[in-house]
Amino acid sequence: MLHYHLSAIILSLTMYILLGPTASGKSSVAFNLAQELNAEIISIDSMKIYRGMDIGTAKPSVEQRQQVRYHLIDIVNPWEPYNTSMFLKDCDDAIAGIKSRGKIPLLVAGTPLYLKVVLHGMFSGPGSDESVRKSLESVAAEKGSDYLHRELQAVDPVKAGQLHPNDAKRIIRALEVYTITGKPISSLQTQFNKQSLRYDAKVTGLRRAKTDLHNRINVRVDQMFAKGLVKEVAKLVDSKDGLSREAAQAVGYKEVISHLKGEITLDAAKELVKTNTHQLAKHQMTWFTERSLGVPIKWVDIKGDDSAADISRRVLGHFTATDIHR
Repeated sequence: MLHYHLSAIILSLTMYILLGPTASGKSSVAFNLAQELNAEIISIDSMKIYRGMDIGTAKPSVEQRQQVRYHLIDIVNPWEPYNTSMFLKDCDDAIAGIKSRGKIPLLVAGTPLYLKVVLHGMFSGPGSDESVRKSLESVAAEKGSDYLHRELQAVDPVKAGQLHPNDAKRIIRALEVYTITGKPISSLQTQFNKQSLRYDAKVTGLRRAKTDLHNRINVRVDQMFAKGLVKEVAKLVDSKDGLSREAAQAVGYKEVISHLKGEITLDAAKELVKTNTHQLAKHQMTWFTERSLGVPIKWVDIKGDDSAADISRRVLGHFTATDIHR
């Protein structure tokens, strides 16, 4: 516990949001905050939803989950389909349930798109064109999602900048919308602005120097492999139902799958996981801006030797201040 004297918490506040890139220290800070704020944690993470994908997604420990209630972790089997609209419903249900118990939702966000739809709702774009989609999927299978990402960069640089080159599903959707309408999907997503916020929230972000975050990512990846990431992935791949396309694209899993297929060495897989995690962190910070999310963000700049307790106190100060972000 932080032993921090709280000012009166504003009960009309819908929720708190803690965001930041992978390895920034969100999990330990959120655990501390939940106990101080009488909050329950909602994980805004597109990979922590999958059962059995534990080591590579850095889920909270069993001990932490016994002390604090977590939501939207281990809710889907890794072979089952899951999409953004399903996440939005699950998150809305979790928020309502937490508030009905007289507690405050604390959203811990690592997946920018999921957070964005929680704040603003789903984009109502044109329906799918099967022929266009199949054509794009064929190109992705032949030339890779990187190639389609470059195509998207040419017609919609804003959206391309928001999507990871490995995010084939959303890259294909963006190109499909452009092909059907002749307009960039980013120009059609007009509901993503401050006026359309679905919840009142206070948003605080964790920010580290590039070198510090780089080193923390490398240490985390080494720890994941030491804890048995390869064994975890092998068990998932060898299971009866295997992994869905989305689950198999998760950073840490995709690279190990390549190793298990004999395509790359174990050392190469580990280095590739580090490289791709660095890219993921960069992508997250590109989206975690007031302009992209349409909501004010107060940042806590962290030094390498700052303790989780100290960081938690600073975040708590932002959350319990009297200026509500609406």
